[in-house]
Amino acid sequence: MVELFELEPDQITNEAKLYEDLDLDSIDAVDLVVYLQNNTSSKFEAATFKSVRTIADVVDAVVKLEAESKTSA
Repeated sequence: MVELFELEPDQITNEAKLYEDLDLDSIDAVDLVVYLQNNTSSKFEAATFKSVRTIADVVDAVVKLEAESKTSA
């Protein structure tokens, strides 16, 4: 997040809201999904991230998708 969106490390907390606190927009959200797809073994659907609002939500979504991809393999 620091490198991808040029954020300060102390901004990245579990409670940080992507849009309000980190000032990310919809294009940034797409960039995040693409980055996650390229750096994990999971295929991310845009709909999966519709309810993502915080850093903790992103982490939870990635963990859930990684677990699902391992059980379906």
